[in-house]
Amino acid sequence: MNVYTLLVEVGRKAGDGLPDGCTGAALMCYAAARDEAEAVRETVAILKQADMAPLDVTGYGTLQERLDEGHDIDDDERALMKRAADEDAVIIAQLQPFFKDFGGPAGEA
Repeated sequence: MNVYTLLVEVGRKAGDGLPDGCTGAALMCYAAARDEAEAVRETVAILKQADMAPLDVTGYGTLQERLDEGHDIDDDERALMKRAADEDAVIIAQLQPFFKDFGGPAGEA
């Protein structure tokens, strides 16, 4: 079992729990799975159960793949990956809402 890092973009849907006024969000997820395709399927299924509307998923690979690509992975991120592996779960580590007035995450213009 590996843990895959996924960036999921979601749109709006009634009951999604996203902040008022946002047009969607990006979610950084860690998903335990046998392969990346299974990680994507499981993550999308869980987000749909949570009344979210997944639009796009970008996979960044396993911890080792990310290290091989030169990614800097801090202890907190490693702990979340370990938790995903230990619990055979999908962990949503970060949520960045998008607002129309700002054009993207963190107020990008």
